[in-house]
Amino acid sequence: MFLSVFDVFKIGIGPSSSHTMGPMTAATLFLDVLRQSPASQNAVRLRATLYGSLAFTGKGHGTDRAVALGLLGWQPAELDMDVAERQLEQLHETHTLHPDGLPQLAFDPAEDIVFDYGPPLPGHANGLVYAALDALGAVLVSETYYSIGGGFVVTAQEREQLKAAAAPDVTEWPYPFNNAAEMLRMARESGLTIAAMKRANEAMLRAPEEVEAGVARLWSVMDGCIERGLAQEGELPGGLHVRRRAKSIHNALVAERHTNSSQPHAASDWLSVYAMAVNEENAAGGKVVTSPTNGAAGVVPAVLRYYLDHCHGADPEKVSDFLLTAAAIGGLIKHNASISGAEAGCQGEVGSAAAMAAAGLCAVLGGTPAQIENAAEIALEHHLGMTCDPVAGLVQVPCIERNGIGATKAVAAASLSLRGDGSHFMPLDNCIEAMRQTGEDMNTKFKETSQGGLAVNLPEC
Repeated sequence: MFLSVFDVFKIGIGPSSSHTMGPMTAATLFLDVLRQSPASQNAVRLRATLYGSLAFTGKGHGTDRAVALGLLGWQPAELDMDVAERQLEQLHETHTLHPDGLPQLAFDPAEDIVFDYGPPLPGHANGLVYAALDALGAVLVSETYYSIGGGFVVTAQEREQLKAAAAPDVTEWPYPFNNAAEMLRMARESGLTIAAMKRANEAMLRAPEEVEAGVARLWSVMDGCIERGLAQEGELPGGLHVRRRAKSIHNALVAERHTNSSQPHAASDWLSVYAMAVNEENAAGGKVVTSPTNGAAGVVPAVLRYYLDHCHGADPEKVSDFLLTAAAIGGLIKHNASISGAEAGCQGEVGSAAAMAAAGLCAVLGGTPAQIENAAEIALEHHLGMTCDPVAGLVQVPCIERNGIGATKAVAAASLSLRGDGSHFMPLDNCIEAMRQTGEDMNTKFKETSQGGLAVNLPEC
């Protein structure tokens, strides 16, 4: 099943791809459903009900705000923060929506966004239902959506089709690999790199120059996010009083650069500070790129920036190869397991991101397809079992530092794989399957509900 680089990497806003971007996108989809329904002419009020992880950590992840923004018509990639903030203020005052092509609708975010703390919906831990009501409160139109990670949204019907494999990918892709074994076989038979095969597949959807321009824009947004994060100071929102650290760490690293006080392991600090800069921006609700999720958005940009700034022989022309290779690995993980913290824990987020970044770095450092697959496996293997336990439901502790450590693991994995010939004991496909099984067996309290782990073991002072 083909997954485009522009599906794996999406431009959006923080703090969560599944809890912010997904519900916002679902809201705009529901407005489209309403526009196509004759019953909408009798609608007077809208309601959104959040279930499972969306309910338990929705406040900390800004899900209620995202729902309101989506019903105001905003898509994550197109959000104008200044205009949107004014519209939100007006909505909280008037409790009224004016969607294009629909009648005026009542919507009070404080009353009409319902957090249901009961059992999750059957299709996924991140479920939500949008409904249009008549004057008597009867439901006229409703739709169930699942935010399945990385900003991806499916309806309940589409989710069942995915589970039953009822929607085959019928497009004739040049290199239709569904797993890593097929990817390596096609690379051997074609003599192409993973990035070249991915590029050929992408060219079935858009012109080659559009692919390259789109990938360049992705990197521009990623790098811009790093720069904003390195320039900002102060306290992150949410009530934990977590202070931004990226700027002060970066300033210290720059000052040490030409002195004898810098230790060899300072290279890890550079990796970490790039990743932390991104995730501090994400925690503040800034513009980020899902990589493959918001909670793991810092790993891939950090490793790519590290390559460009610190690796000998780095070539900016290889940015496209890095991101296309990373996207190929991310697509395999999403197709065969999960990138959702609510479904698989943080192994599905930072673990997947580390595998993607390790593959991308290995590729641009001259690795063979076999070495690239080995790098991804090493990085993912050493994240297996990692829980998603955000304190207070905020994407801050342990998420920000976890991205930094994930980036260092990615570089270590790429370096280790390049020391070998690509042959290794545990295939990437088996590691991905192990992650899927581990996610299924993981207790729900460790999967983005903030009911276990670090989330319930807080400082007492």
